[in-house]
Amino acid sequence: MLHLKLETDPRWVNIVESNIEEILTDHAWCEQKAATNAISIITLNSEYPDLVTDLLELAKEELEHFQMVHDIIKKRGYKLGRERKDSYVNELYKFMNKGGNRLQCMVDRLLFSAMIEARSCERFKLLSKEIKDPELSKFYYDLMVSEAGHYTLFISYARKYGKGVNVDKRWEELVAFECEVIKNYGKSETIHG
Repeated sequence: MLHLKLETDPRWVNIVESNIEEILTDHAWCEQKAATNAISIITLNSEYPDLVTDLLELAKEELEHFQMVHDIIKKRGYKLGRERKDSYVNELYKFMNKGGNRLQCMVDRLLFSAMIEARSCERFKLLSKEIKDPELSKFYYDLMVSEAGHYTLFISYARKYGKGVNVDKRWEELVAFECEVIKNYGKSETIHG
C-alpha cells in the first residue's frame, strides 16, 4: 500500500531500544513538525475549503499525537529534549519543485508530505511488531493506522487538485528519490534516522 521501494532493516529497532528517551523526544518533535506542515499547506492553499477542513483536523490530530508522546515521556520520568533536526526530511525536501507554478508546488508539497507519512507508517509498523516494550508496541500500532490515513489524505488531494500535473509520474519519481535517500538511514534512534 505504501509503495516504498526499500523497507527499514529490522535491526533498527535494536538501536531504538538502546535509547528509548531519544526516540520518544525525536518522535514528539516529528509530530509537532507534521502539525506545522499541515498549517503551512493550509496557509498556501486556503482557496480549497475541503483541503483546509481536512488539514485542520490532521493538524489537531498531529498535536494530539505530540501530547500523547509527551505524556509517555513524562510517565517514564524522561524530559522532552530540544527539537531535533530531521536530516531525512531535509534531504527529501531537495526533491520538491521550487521553480514551478503554484499548482506544481502544491502537488509536490502534498506528495512530500505523503512520503514522510508513508515512511513514518512503515517505521511505526516495524516498531509495533519488533519492540519488546508492550506499551510502546501498542502505541506504535495505533499510530501506524493513523499515519496510513494521513498518507492517503495527502495523495488523494494531490490527485484531486493536480489537474495538468502528472501526479502519478511525480509520485514515482519521489518514491525512487526516497529509496536512494533512505539507504543512508536506519542507523540512529530517531524516527527517520
